[in-house]
Amino acid sequence: MKIRTRYAPSPTGRMHVGNLRTALYAYLIAKHEGGDFLLRIEDTDQERFVEGAVELINQTLADTGLIPDESPDKPGDCGPYVQSERVKAGIYMKYAKQLVDEGKAYYCFCSKERLESLKTVVNGEEIMHYDKHCLHLSKEEVEANLASGMPYVIRQNNPTEGTTTFHDELYGDVTVDNSELDDMVLIKSDGFPTYNFANVIDDHLMGITHVVRGNEYLSSSPKYNRLYEAFGWEIPKYIHCPLITDENHKKLSKRSGHASFEDLIEQGFVAEAVVNFVALLGWSPEDNEEIMSLEDLVRKFDYTRISKSPAVFDMEKLRWMNGEYIKAMDFDKFYERALPYLKEIIHKPLDLKHIANMVKTRIEIFPDIEQHIDFFEEVPEYSTELYVNKKSKTNLENSLALLQEVKSILEAEEDYSNDALFAVLSAFGKEHGYKTGFVMWPIRIALSGRQMTPAGATEIMEVLGKEESLKRIDEGIAKLQA
Repeated sequence: MKIRTRYAPSPTGRMHVGNLRTALYAYLIAKHEGGDFLLRIEDTDQERFVEGAVELINQTLADTGLIPDESPDKPGDCGPYVQSERVKAGIYMKYAKQLVDEGKAYYCFCSKERLESLKTVVNGEEIMHYDKHCLHLSKEEVEANLASGMPYVIRQNNPTEGTTTFHDELYGDVTVDNSELDDMVLIKSDGFPTYNFANVIDDHLMGITHVVRGNEYLSSSPKYNRLYEAFGWEIPKYIHCPLITDENHKKLSKRSGHASFEDLIEQGFVAEAVVNFVALLGWSPEDNEEIMSLEDLVRKFDYTRISKSPAVFDMEKLRWMNGEYIKAMDFDKFYERALPYLKEIIHKPLDLKHIANMVKTRIEIFPDIEQHIDFFEEVPEYSTELYVNKKSKTNLENSLALLQEVKSILEAEEDYSNDALFAVLSAFGKEHGYKTGFVMWPIRIALSGRQMTPAGATEIMEVLGKEESLKRIDEGIAKLQA
């Protein structure tokens, strides 16, 4: 049997990290076995619908490489792939009425006031357990209510005795007393199906073999089994994934900056690194490899290795992983991504490609570029104490003397390429018995006002050019003389 999985998001905004992991695992389960991955849009909750969210879902799947085999834009034989269109086609009502005819569901005409009166507080939480009041209406009463246009919902008729067992591939069997199963609503008063009912109908009709979702749905899963059994349908395999928390073991929030895929991209992370990292939120390959392409993940993914313990979203680890992806990135692709950050800082006519090459192996996310290159635009205010370096045995006095000595050499030099400048200054050092670090340290401080720079003194001079380099050395001399 061919494996078929689906990602079935509600179009309510950006793709949360947990939703991205659901989509990724569903994709990997299908592709590992050569199966199909479907996209289905679940827009039955019209109040939460966000304009443009469907386009955002499609863009995120494209950016992450999770390309569906069937979707609203690429329909197969199981369409429509948008639930509101399936509502218009009468699919859900047809199956709900089938259950009503078989006594497995019933019309409920209870008012909001009556339903409110059924609410009780358990452990500080308000819950409503329906009392099957409308199940006992006569056929004539039901028909009269329908004929008069009285608002109704259709409820599942669950047993009140015995137990229901649900099997999850990771958690094993979950058994609940049927007395705990509420007669959940299948069709709402607006004619739209509830999330739970539509899921079961669509998964069956679309031939879904494996359902991936968060473990917050585990406790409600026996209700799904009751529906599958009511229709006499085969139950798919269920894989409930562990919770994802932040570093403080709390639920991910928008304020923490790692709630959605788009948040992370805007912060300067690359899509491939985010996908790699999200794959490891609750799963690890047998070889414990950490850096993996999507193709690697497809090959290695074994869903039985998904953990049941909560996964921690470690931002430091994601930053490290992102840095590894940036290091390995094709330079032209890197430069394209880096250019907006470079232009934001540097407005002078400098060689931005050269500067980009300097920082490529030094950053973890693209916004890190600023702290490495700001001095190219203008030397920041700095203390002369930076000229003191015990390792190279430089201090204020010998730094001043050295800058004064090399100034004339640099004034006479016409070739301001890195190699030529390094050769000239190295020859100067040998002539005077100076180590390379002793020569270069004061020059680098004068040029950048920084202890740490993305390149050495001569490479910085190559980018700045002769005029600007000599100007900064003059300013360094003046600073040391003050």
